[in-house]
Amino acid sequence: MASPTSSSSGEQAPEKEQKPAKPSAPPEPCFTGAELGALAHLYRGEVYRSTIWRTRLDATTNWSVVSLGIALSISYSSPTATSLPLLLVGGLIIVFLYLEARRYRYFNVWRARARWLEINLYSPMLRRVSYEDEGKWQNRLAEDYERPEHHISFARAFGRRLRRNYLWIFTVQALAYFGKVIIHPTPLTGLGEFFERMVIGPAPGWLVFLVGITFYSAIIGITLGIYILDLRRFKNRMNPISMG
Repeated sequence: MASPTSSSSGEQAPEKEQKPAKPSAPPEPCFTGAELGALAHLYRGEVYRSTIWRTRLDATTNWSVVSLGIALSISYSSPTATSLPLLLVGGLIIVFLYLEARRYRYFNVWRARARWLEINLYSPMLRRVSYEDEGKWQNRLAEDYERPEHHISFARAFGRRLRRNYLWIFTVQALAYFGKVIIHPTPLTGLGEFFERMVIGPAPGWLVFLVGITFYSAIIGITLGIYILDLRRFKNRMNPISMG
């Protein structure tokens, strides 16, 4: 006897429609709502502190520019004015560079923490993906709060500030000094006169020139050396200003 579900023509009953698969549930958050709120306040605090120290960095740079401008005004006030202020201001600029390198090390701490949170917390949250290396980046940040320390050496900070700001300030100083020697009180006529105008007290002109060349060779060497070290260090790193 034929089954009631079969037809005389041998056609089979249509299959049941398949329901669309449910979308996979998003990954469970590793932080509660209260913890995320605390982290948000922590991030705001780190951004605020990095902004304050960024302002302090700009302050020392401004002091250097103003000091150089004053020296330029004094030396170029008249053809008979001395060029000595343009040399003396170099020592003051070096002091400002030293202070700015110290401040940069502190600024780097707050900036690195803020970037660490942005890359490891906020970026996965915005992409709605699971946190990479979950547990590791939290431990690294916690260790930095428990035992805070500078993330870069003073030499590296000194080289970075020199490359980004102070190398150009020293370049303007050198051009202004040699321009003063060449055109005042009258345009230069020979190499001997050039060294005569560079005499400072008992120091002969050739010695002053040699010291200047040595100084500028040193700062160029420091700038290039730190730049090469930074390129090697951050060549294969996604975030060059992260923790450590």
